[in-house]
Amino acid sequence: MLNIILMGPPGAGKGTQSKFVSEKFKIPQISTGDILRANVREKTELGKKAKDFMDKGLLVPDALVVDMVAKRLDEKDCANGCILDGFPRNVKQAEALDETIKGSGHGISAVVGIEVEKKELVRRISGRRMCKKCGAAYHIIFNPPVNLDMCDKCNGDLYQRDDDKETTIEERLKVYEQETLPLVTYYKGKGLYSSVKGVGSMDEISQSIFKAIESRRGNT
Repeated sequence: MLNIILMGPPGAGKGTQSKFVSEKFKIPQISTGDILRANVREKTELGKKAKDFMDKGLLVPDALVVDMVAKRLDEKDCANGCILDGFPRNVKQAEALDETIKGSGHGISAVVGIEVEKKELVRRISGRRMCKKCGAAYHIIFNPPVNLDMCDKCNGDLYQRDDDKETTIEERLKVYEQETLPLVTYYKGKGLYSSVKGVGSMDEISQSIFKAIESRRGNT
């Protein structure tokens, strides 16, 4: 069984690389956001509890999120493992996850952190543009439209999301450094953490991640 956690700051490319890891090792990519929405939609007991918090504008408690993840890990498609994308977000969640899955065979096999310099993260995130009309995504450097302010597909206006503006990016990175970065120390202490440089082509980064996973896999 191969259970992987992929870490990295906003803009590091976790979502994209998680898909590649999922395909390479034939294990499902698990997003806590997807799990949460599915439980609420299907009106499970956990979903009903989560909805109570969400309806009040409150964050869903860590314990509830961990319970949802643990339940998801028991599903058939996770028989050979999974990749956790964007979870855990802090040491408290990591400790709760360890306690919940202890003895279940779902122990964490490897934790890989994608490391990218702050200046590059800001460049990546701030360059994103979305079409107001059809939702198509562009990047002014990596995937620019033919006309800078117009969508190639529907000629709709392009805009920059508030989350992608520099002042917001700074806050997002600050939250990551304060809450999520301590996980590096936590998982290093367990002998599970490896880091890869998140620069270069997507394939080069993928290959580095695969090697990091394989090196840990030999110890499990």
